[in-house]
Amino acid sequence: MLRPVPRCRDEGGAEQGFTLIELMISLGLFALIAVAGLALVDGIIKVQGRTEKRLDRLADLQRAMFVVSSDIDQIAFGRVSGGGEKLNFTRAAPGFGGPAVPLQYSVANGNLVRGSGAMLQTVVGGVANVRWRFLDGGAWADRWPLRDEDKDRWPRAIAIELQAIGPGGTPGALRRVVTLPDQAEYPKQ
Repeated sequence: MLRPVPRCRDEGGAEQGFTLIELMISLGLFALIAVAGLALVDGIIKVQGRTEKRLDRLADLQRAMFVVSSDIDQIAFGRVSGGGEKLNFTRAAPGFGGPAVPLQYSVANGNLVRGSGAMLQTVVGGVANVRWRFLDGGAWADRWPLRDEDKDRWPRAIAIELQAIGPGGTPGALRRVVTLPDQAEYPKQ
């Protein structure tokens, strides 16, 4: 039959506690566990911060591409011209009715800028380069109009190729192609 092991007692009959060395070892182990836990939490917070910056940048770029696509989708009467970092066209009036709005896209101080007359609006910052391309038939061209006789025609599609600088300074490329509607033909007067 098993008998319980009696506890250690000192000569006076009182139970003995932990020794100072045992306490120091247990406190040291607890401190190591606490430091490891804090390092883990700190690492998680840093990763979360970097992830939030990347998501914010991605949202900015998506918003910019939406604005550009929306404007090009609503090209109204008038000429389309551009090349390199610039694009000019006339957009149908926002909302219901009103006059059409001439727009110009360009790059200024590392920002993609949308201009209407004297009013400039930054579409997105952190832009290293923008290139506009124009589809005519089956070939892409770097400028529009290609010839003088094309100045009243629209290309079939317009592409924006944007070199964006990411949150860590790493460049990334975006490309958006927007097909244009058929150009309305007005009777000559």
